[in-house]
Amino acid sequence: MGFASLFLLLLLSALSIGVSQGQLSVGFYANTCPDAESIVSSVVRNAAQSSSNIPPVMLRLHFHDCFVEGCDGSILIENGPNAERHAFSHQGVGGFEVIEQAKAQLEATCPGIVSCADIVALAARDAIVLANGPSYDVPTGRRDGRVSDVSLAADMPDVSDSVQQLKDKFLQKGLSEKDLVLLSSAHTIGTTACFFMTKRLYNFSPGGGSDPAISPDFLPELKSTCPQNGDVNVRLPMDRGSEATFDKQILDNVRNGFAVLESDARLYDDDTTRTVVDSYFGFLNPIFGSSFEADFVDSIVKMGQIGVKTGSKGEIRRVCTAFN
Repeated sequence: MGFASLFLLLLLSALSIGVSQGQLSVGFYANTCPDAESIVSSVVRNAAQSSSNIPPVMLRLHFHDCFVEGCDGSILIENGPNAERHAFSHQGVGGFEVIEQAKAQLEATCPGIVSCADIVALAARDAIVLANGPSYDVPTGRRDGRVSDVSLAADMPDVSDSVQQLKDKFLQKGLSEKDLVLLSSAHTIGTTACFFMTKRLYNFSPGGGSDPAISPDFLPELKSTCPQNGDVNVRLPMDRGSEATFDKQILDNVRNGFAVLESDARLYDDDTTRTVVDSYFGFLNPIFGSSFEADFVDSIVKMGQIGVKTGSKGEIRRVCTAFN
């Protein structure tokens, strides 16, 4: 293939990506289902009153949906053991019942209009707001996918990935190193299980031992919560000292050796991602420096456009757990 042909192919690819993103729009349901966003907000808010874990759960659901087959609600399908939601990489993902409840209310109000994929994206925004994070406009107009396969979730970002593996996986989705840092910052709310800490605490290198990136002041605390051969289902905050509030404390923890998840700690191993982390701190920040909240919003809106189905692609499911 000649240079000109390759350039044209790349240009056409870029244009097609732009078109698929451009078909989403803020206020997509303004005429067809004007109460759509307020209905979703109300359901998420009510669910959070019953369970304080709802905000991180809904945020995580959006991420896991978008990283497999694009943001198309594929993770919601429940059609047997080979459904995508049963993938090992989706272990612990929840919030399905909240999406179903919102969908049922939307179907009663404006049947066949609002996609499950859009409900997931809207619910994530509402969850962030409930955790005192930034509110933002969510471009909508996604349609629901018609594929759900457990094997398609095999290449999700993993807590034990190197920073290069993480960068590669995000790049494959059109996301930058900066997006990697900001979307990892979603770990500012919620908890993880000791199951995901065992390797980092007790078998980090071939000779055993702990990850040297863990601060000596923090290691005893982690080992006390997650003792060797202890209960792997015990949960601990992913953002030490600020697990219920959406803020940049998670990145300060990364800088100082207090990251809980191994993948978060790895962000400080790489020159590019370290520079992004450090950009949110310093004497002149936040007056003249980068705004963590504004940059996070840019990244999650960008993530919400991965592989979207619009126009005649996909469908609008009647229930989110099943294809029409």
